[in-house]
Amino acid sequence: MQILLDVRNDKADFLMELLRNFRFVKAKPVTSEKERILRDLKHSVEEVKLHKAGKIKLKSADELFNEL
Repeated sequence: MQILLDVRNDKADFLMELLRNFRFVKAKPVTSEKERILRDLKHSVEEVKLHKAGKIKLKSADELFNEL
């Protein structure tokens, strides 16, 4: 199982050291690029949920293409 934690920067080193001391835990920090991708993906999923609920209208593929 994977668990994603959001930890304050000033406590991150302590938590990583603590987790690495457990034999059953593989801990590695998420790079800022991966963090950005995860944040963007989460935002996209939320937009799709809102669209399916009829709360927002998303652009069509043609509209997105025309913006380029």
